[in-house]
Amino acid sequence: MSQQLNPATMSGLEILQAMAEGVFPHPSICDTMPMQCVDVSEGQVHFSVQADDRHLNPMGGVHGGFAATVLDSVTGCATHTTLIAGESYGTVDLNVKMVRPIPKNTALQAKGKVLNVSKTVVISEGDIRDENGKLYAHCTATCVITRQTK
Repeated sequence: MSQQLNPATMSGLEILQAMAEGVFPHPSICDTMPMQCVDVSEGQVHFSVQADDRHLNPMGGVHGGFAATVLDSVTGCATHTTLIAGESYGTVDLNVKMVRPIPKNTALQAKGKVLNVSKTVVISEGDIRDENGKLYAHCTATCVITRQTK
């Protein structure tokens, strides 16, 4: 691209697409929680995720915080795709249901999608599944939107 991109003038969808394409660096949380954007479109995101030895609890299993962080990320990014330039969001509620233990060193798919957008709130849901579609965790999220004032 010959033109330098400015995140301040880009929509949320454009920013996430640029990250997925490697134009912008990935957020540092991706170094802690291995997440890679596979696909992003308006109202939806798809990440590839994989827990490893860094994510274990004292019993040797993958800490529940791994799933919670991944689900907060996919629901937040799905929300982000609905924003225009200059708008922001914050998660105000994240309701996570752990269905079964997250396996270590196993590639999983995490998806988030927007269910409803209102003037100040976005409701979304997310899940983590294996390659066969087996559900590991599910969540609903509520994000508050800071809209631009005119």
